[in-house]
Amino acid sequence: MNLVELDHCVIHVSDWERSNAFYHDVIGAEIVANGNGFAYRIGRAQLNCHGPGLDPTPVARLPVPPGGSDLCFVWPGPIAEAITHLARQKIAIELGPVQRFGRGGHGTSVYFRDPDGSLLEFISYA
Repeated sequence: MNLVELDHCVIHVSDWERSNAFYHDVIGAEIVANGNGFAYRIGRAQLNCHGPGLDPTPVARLPVPPGGSDLCFVWPGPIAEAITHLARQKIAIELGPVQRFGRGGHGTSVYFRDPDGSLLEFISYA
């Protein structure tokens, strides 16, 4: 069997304008219109968004509510740069820096939240 790769996952947002601004400014996502909603392209992956005005089908047995996600993004430089970036964006760090293990092995992470309360992480392997 060939190796599979993650294409996208789904998050739920409660306010399109607020979430689009956050994921663009803080995460660096490309905002892509998708029917009445949006998707966020980040590197080679994509976050499909469920939110106001959408009735997606099919959905998970227990659809993720706004604030119910836990996602990690690779920060391309030292974690100190991620901390500075978050401070400039006025985003509170919830935990970190702490040592964590991710796709690239051992790294250093900081945790913060999106506008709906989903837990987000920047991990640096630098």
